Amino acid sequence: MRLILTLLCRNEADIVGSMVAFHLSRGVDLIVATDNGSSDGTTALLEAYQRQGVLRLLRESSRTHDQAVWVTRMARLAAEEHGADWVINSDADEFWWPASGDLKIELAAVPASVQALRVERRNFLPPALAVAVDLPFHQRQTIRERRSLNSLGQPLPPKVCHRAMAAISVGDGNHVVTLDGQAVPAPSCAGLEILHFPVRSYSQLERKIREGTEALASNKRVSSKVGSTWRHIYSEHMLGGTLPTYYDGLRPTPTALEAGLQSGELVNDRRLQQALAMHPSS
Repeated sequence: MRLILTLLCRNEADIVGSMVAFHLSRGVDLIVATDNGSSDGTTALLEAYQRQGVLRLLRESSRTHDQAVWVTRMARLAAEEHGADWVINSDADEFWWPASGDLKIELAAVPASVQALRVERRNFLPPALAVAVDLPFHQRQTIRERRSLNSLGQPLPPKVCHRAMAAISVGDGNHVVTLDGQAVPAPSCAGLEILHFPVRSYSQLERKIREGTEALASNKRVSSKVGSTWRHIYSEHMLGGTLPTYYDGLRPTPTALEAGLQSGELVNDRRLQQALAMHPSS
């Protein structure tokens, strides 16, 4: 089996090296990455992996976050030019965790009739503002939610991976894939989960919401429903001047944190921290 991961990112230098190293250690053969005009060192990190022959780097300078178009292109390249059998379409803050330790083992067990899989995401809590930001994210963030919600209080939508197909189309957000305009059925996969680190510091959150929402506003292809979480935080908190309060609210008080751990609603999960200690980034 040949497994290829696609990656779309912009200004993710604090996490992208670890993300690439982790997936290469868990069975990914090649990463096809699109860098969307990063200015924080992300491009240099991706170039380092490209020199090692484990990553193909594409570049998009347009500030439109045209995710469906760019990810579809990468998924089709994976099938047509790189001989993929399975394709994982990922963001830089997502770590696809295989229960067996190997992504290929999980995917090899999927019945031949299944063309796509739905994989749940688990959000890790952001660090407190007082925590030193010079520590790696995986040392500052070890508490995750057992069941994650988005900023609107709705269940966090799962992501979809799929068998390689030259005519595949990937929807905005990587939540659905289609063939000939029809959604490909994607049953849930118990052997995979996504460890998700969407908020890693206040400055990272502020940059992500500002850059992401402004890019979506410049994209005439997508509807206003695309990126609804970013748009909501931008309009309600960034423009309203309450983003620091919003950030503080993402992490429970110490008392609530302890209660959540006792009840099982929160989990002290150090799996990724331990994995990255064994496979540091480039």
